[in-house]
Amino acid sequence: MRIRDLLKSFRARRARQLSRTDSVSFEAFCNESPPEKYPETKESSLTGDYKVSPAKLNNSGEYARFSCRKQDTKESTRPSLSTILLIIVLSAVFIILPIIYLLNCFDMVYEHNSYKHDNVKEALLKDSDKFDCFPDDRPNSEGCEARGCCWIPAKTKPNNLEIPLNVPTCFYPPNYNTYKYINVTETGFGLVAFLRRSYRTAYPDDVEILKMIVKYETENRLHIKIVDPVNFRFEPSYPEVPIVDRAAVNLSYVFEMDIFRPGFKVVRKSDNTIIFDANNFLNMIYSNQFLQISAKLPSNYIYGLGEHRTNLLLSTKWTLYTMFNHDAIPTFNKIRPTAMVYFYLTAMLWVCNKIIKLRAVLITKTFLDVILQPTPAITFRPIGSILDFYFFMGPTPSDVVSQYTDLIGKPYMPPYWGLGFHLCRFGYKTLNETRKIMQRNIDAGIPLDTQWNDLDYMNNSNDFTYDKQNFEGLPEFIDDLHNRGMHYIPLIDPGVSAGEKPGAYAPYDIGINMNIFVKNSTGQPFLGKVWNGVSTVWPDFTHPNTVDYWTLMLKNLHQQILFDGAWIDMNEPSNFLSGSFTGCPKSSLESPPYLPGIDGGVINYKTMCMSAKHYAGLHYDVHNLFGFTEAIVTSFAMAEIRGKRPMVISRSTFAGQGHYTGHWSGDVWSDWLDMKYTIPQLLSFSLFGIPLMGADICGFNAMGEQVVASSKKALAARYSLLPYLYTLFYKAHTSGETVARPLFFEFTQDPQTFSIDTQFLWGPALMIVPVLEENKTNVNAYIPAGIWYDFYTKSGIHSIGQQFNLSAPLDTIPLLVRGGYILPQQTPKQTTTESRKTKIQLLVASDQKGAANGQLYWDDGDSLNLYEVNHFMILFEMRDGVLRSYNAFIGSDVPPNLGSVAILGIQKPVTEVTVNGLAQAFKFDTVHKYLIIDNLDVTFEKPIVISWK
Repeated sequence: MRIRDLLKSFRARRARQLSRTDSVSFEAFCNESPPEKYPETKESSLTGDYKVSPAKLNNSGEYARFSCRKQDTKESTRPSLSTILLIIVLSAVFIILPIIYLLNCFDMVYEHNSYKHDNVKEALLKDSDKFDCFPDDRPNSEGCEARGCCWIPAKTKPNNLEIPLNVPTCFYPPNYNTYKYINVTETGFGLVAFLRRSYRTAYPDDVEILKMIVKYETENRLHIKIVDPVNFRFEPSYPEVPIVDRAAVNLSYVFEMDIFRPGFKVVRKSDNTIIFDANNFLNMIYSNQFLQISAKLPSNYIYGLGEHRTNLLLSTKWTLYTMFNHDAIPTFNKIRPTAMVYFYLTAMLWVCNKIIKLRAVLITKTFLDVILQPTPAITFRPIGSILDFYFFMGPTPSDVVSQYTDLIGKPYMPPYWGLGFHLCRFGYKTLNETRKIMQRNIDAGIPLDTQWNDLDYMNNSNDFTYDKQNFEGLPEFIDDLHNRGMHYIPLIDPGVSAGEKPGAYAPYDIGINMNIFVKNSTGQPFLGKVWNGVSTVWPDFTHPNTVDYWTLMLKNLHQQILFDGAWIDMNEPSNFLSGSFTGCPKSSLESPPYLPGIDGGVINYKTMCMSAKHYAGLHYDVHNLFGFTEAIVTSFAMAEIRGKRPMVISRSTFAGQGHYTGHWSGDVWSDWLDMKYTIPQLLSFSLFGIPLMGADICGFNAMGEQVVASSKKALAARYSLLPYLYTLFYKAHTSGETVARPLFFEFTQDPQTFSIDTQFLWGPALMIVPVLEENKTNVNAYIPAGIWYDFYTKSGIHSIGQQFNLSAPLDTIPLLVRGGYILPQQTPKQTTTESRKTKIQLLVASDQKGAANGQLYWDDGDSLNLYEVNHFMILFEMRDGVLRSYNAFIGSDVPPNLGSVAILGIQKPVTEVTVNGLAQAFKFDTVHKYLIIDNLDVTFEKPIVISWK
């Protein structure tokens, strides 16, 4: 900072007597007033807020040097001793002491290249608070100290070549040099700050000047973006997020910074709790291919951070999570982050753990490592793009997810039949085998809605074809499925065969003519290999022409076989080669200075070269967007082709993908451990805004004959509850609510629920407690305080928040209904088409006061433009011995009539029941205390009133 500006800021600061943490008005720092109108330029471009060109600044003496070098010397005439003493005294009195005083006042005294370790501060630094200064290689004392960091060797040597993530041996010292603020200006949306680098890092191409844009976007959403204002850096346009240019009012948070100290904090206003403490920018790095920022967190309760084999509650014991879409079977200590969702949820406990408050942060750009440590603290290490954070204030977990999906897009509404049972397995080599296995399931009484085919159906594993020999009669087979009220979904890989004879394979020829395939570094179509016989090319789904190409290809296939949905697989993108047939061009793209924890040890392992070219940028930048962009295009194409809701399931995902598709977790094994970890995986995707998610039932292989009996009972229960489940999806689509949800989402004041991921909820009302150990016929479950009812026996359980041992025969998944809720149901049939024709049933679970509420959403189950179809929403309420229905909105798609009502938790025998004022027959179970009113046939077109005495 120039001396004039420094003194100017000092005078204003003294005059206004502002604290260093004043985060509201930056006029105290005498910055120029923002212009009334801002030019419509990219936020990463230099604006008039900072008018001095960094290229013209002479900063050669401002950076720390991490290696010794000889200094230039010149001969000079030696002055007399008295002259030297006089100069020293005058300098000390009039120059040095005042400068030191002023610098200390502004906290601007710091050490540079000759950093000497403060043994006292080092001794006080806890192991849990040490941030790794040497993450890119095997650290050593010489390299560590060359970075200006502290070195304390590990007490024990690792037994193998892989060093486990643990307390770093090379760590940042207190008050380490970092970026410093040089200008802060208030704007109409928040503020803009510029920072200058005051050190050199160990990574090439450090960015000298940074621009930080802070936007107060809503009352509960804060956006902080840190960019290079001079040089272009890749910023994806996915997902589409709202552009906010005016600050919200009545903020529930404070963005706190001090221009004289680096870093910032995000503080919750209600109790002054620091949500995100990035103060001091202790280890901030912003180079071309390595960015790093760390922050202390308020709690060890952290959830999210993409798709990995972990518990729902993440470990903060030096744990690394890599965000890089990759094709691999999920195993421990190996990444399978097919979900590129940079999202985490932190639970913050108030006094005595009585209240839990949650916050979330989203960072959506390139692949990166995320490190959690016991402080608790989090470190982000992207290897490109920018730093882009969104903070959501909640206050409840459900509020956080709703605010998150409000930004990235609410989940799409699946077709009703998409919630039924779907049958598929790799290895159905012929249509006859497919038909035989499907019919065997139907004959066993297993409900079944959709038959899928893996790539077995294709001709030579080529997209948009089917094998007319082994799958002869496939069009007629699909017609028969439709006549049964069933559906058909084929697998569609993104890889297109490039090895067919010229003119023999239209998908390749047309793609070449439309110039839509991903290019290699020389501008030719990038060649790799997946299931195709010779070689493979991939459509570039960021190219505008690919929308027409992909729609045309799917339409051509649909004219041959009338499929109803699309299963998009291998879209990480997966490649059987590491790069192309000749490898990849040598460059920093393929060998970045820092390699995230990627499977295979090289960045292009089993995927494309990072130098491959897409319309939107290099593959290095858009790798994690490949599956997401394919999902967007496929969803659009299916809606265009069928004129109905798209049913698309994708293996690769990214933030915002739930707005277009569902997700399945890929190939998991048929063992108890894999089944156990599908639950936290499902619940994590609820946090990510992708509620239509699941794993391969029974894993990727068969589990035996007992599965038949279990499947019949489990699927019968599922099909009976589909009206309730469909209503939950409607609420997810319109309000951003979760469908499957962790217990702590509903019981935010019960710390016992914070780590539970072996049982979960559908919505607020149904608890699912699966058996996750072999040969067990009972299961221990934590039942939160309240009244719960066994779904099968309807008997009540009164809990004060305690463990219960539940009976669980081999064919039964324990289900508990929460008191205070009303669940709509229907009689389960072979398909959802048939089930939807049966009468509505109401399962009414009384709370301690004899009250309950519920909803039923109903439409035709498959139409596009949800808000334009004739749909019904019915509200149910029970109070004081009376059950009523209200029609929130009415359409022509009226649900089936009410057929029966079961009211649980009625303590006194019932002697009289009336329905709309007319006496009605009933049954009352005096043992389990529930009332059954059946043989009804009452329309929902008018309100319904049921009372009893």
